[in-house]
Amino acid sequence: MDTQQNTALTRALAEVPGPLPTSGVIHIAIPHTDRFTVVGNHLAQHPDLSCTAVGIAVRIQSLPQGIEIGIKALAARCREGEKRIAAALRELEAFGYLQRVRDRLPSGRVITRTVFCNQPTALLRPRRPAAPQHPAAPAPRPAPAEAPARVPTSAPARAQAPTSAPAQAPAQVPTPGPTPAPAPAPAPAQVPTSAPAPAPTSPPEPDTPAPPHVPPPPFLAAHPTPLFVPLVPPPTAPKPPPAPLPRPDELTPELDRAATALLSDLRRRTPQLTLSETDVRQLVPGVAAWLERAAHPDAVRRTLTTDLPHPLRHPAKLLKHRLTALLPPPLPGSQDLAVPARPRITVTPFQTCDDCDRAFRSPAPGHCRDCREHRAHRSEATRTAA
Repeated sequence: MDTQQNTALTRALAEVPGPLPTSGVIHIAIPHTDRFTVVGNHLAQHPDLSCTAVGIAVRIQSLPQGIEIGIKALAARCREGEKRIAAALRELEAFGYLQRVRDRLPSGRVITRTVFCNQPTALLRPRRPAAPQHPAAPAPRPAPAEAPARVPTSAPARAQAPTSAPAQAPAQVPTPGPTPAPAPAPAPAQVPTSAPAPAPTSPPEPDTPAPPHVPPPPFLAAHPTPLFVPLVPPPTAPKPPPAPLPRPDELTPELDRAATALLSDLRRRTPQLTLSETDVRQLVPGVAAWLERAAHPDAVRRTLTTDLPHPLRHPAKLLKHRLTALLPPPLPGSQDLAVPARPRITVTPFQTCDDCDRAFRSPAPGHCRDCREHRAHRSEATRTAA
């Protein structure tokens, strides 16, 4: 059987304007008439929000007002677990889409309101109040290009004549200068055709007061920058320069020969690591640094050949990365491994006072502090009496 064709899809593709792209997505935009939600591209294409957070934001934005959007409530509606939903809500809260505000009711009870804003950056700009609505002035009736010389006077026309005159009265503005002679008034049944009818002017609009400055909400004023820092940098972030290949303190002929032999022998056991002569000369200093730090050749070979990716496209780059990132530290010396001597603590022995037989600490026998002070005081008194 031949491949079944979808005629509806073929017809819809034929209605897409312009030539169809050879690769990428093709949009078939059918206007919604009911049950739809407007989502901004700043949310749908947010560079720092995860797809889970964007989906949770769209789900919250589509729910009616007053619906519970806690972690357990969203977990009951979505397939994601509570941990992923909690992480997505933290992302939305860090970028200002979701806020939790504590409010006090008139009864004194403190509650937490969950607020979702579809454009958090718009809250930072002052919002203009709505302009007062004025009643629309009646539209002027267009004057005919060539009015008939006579208009039949009927009862409705006579009734409208006195009401239309006051409407045109504000349009007449007196001008300075000599007053011309009054012209004879035309008959009520005649309409002048030489001058157009004056257009009614609308009453002057009152001055609109300047919009007051609305300070930003406290949660956005305190944190103007996003608090959430993604752990994984975006693909467009600048990458740090690669670490240089380690080099030995002194590349002796013995180290150079051993490193060259080790790198050339890798293809004997691992055919994927077949290196060119240029690659071997570039990687010799790294292997020599390992051998200088007393690394066994078998350990170096095992580190370079274990758990290789499939397929291996750049063996020289892989070996350079492993020689740089897995470089062992130098072996400690015998003095570094020696156990440090414990510090000796000198203990002052006890002595017995010769006068009062009181025990006190002193390196040599003698008198205690009280007896020494008493002897000094007595000697001073004797010297004063003499």
